[in-house]
Amino acid sequence: MRHGKKFNHLGRTASHRSALLSNMACSLIEHKRINTTVAKAKALRVYVEPLLTKAKEDTTHNRRIVFSYLQSKEAVTELFRTVAPKIAERNGGYTRIIKTGFRPGDAADTALIELVDFNELYNPNAEEKKTTRRSRRSTSTAKVAVEATPAVEEKVEEPKAESTDSTEEKAGE
Repeated sequence: MRHGKKFNHLGRTASHRSALLSNMACSLIEHKRINTTVAKAKALRVYVEPLLTKAKEDTTHNRRIVFSYLQSKEAVTELFRTVAPKIAERNGGYTRIIKTGFRPGDAADTALIELVDFNELYNPNAEEKKTTRRSRRSTSTAKVAVEATPAVEEKVEEPKAESTDSTEEKAGE
């Protein structure tokens, strides 16, 4: 009986399931997104999010714990060097599951699981917006705008003064 066992067994033995999740987690970390079934994506999310939380603090102990789950030096290096700095300010929810329809062969419900901070379409970074705003307000552009503005105002004021005088003269005639 399966009383109190809440995780999805995925129709596999324990060793096969742990190997499957380890390999999928390595692929997710290296490629930033993978296509799989919805059931495997949900199981992978439960498996990989605690590892991402551990990676936020780069210590030897955390590296060894993560390596015991992933069994891949390349994935651990990628996780601690590129993924961890991007997710450092996030308090959880590092992955996103997007359902993509049904697989043609067996009609399995498929999904795309991805790391949230690595998708620029859904999540344009606030830092990039700040840099673009700063580049638009560069000092050279600001000086040119300041210099051009008084000259334009002076030119505008002179014709206004002439036009008001001419209107007064026409009104007086």
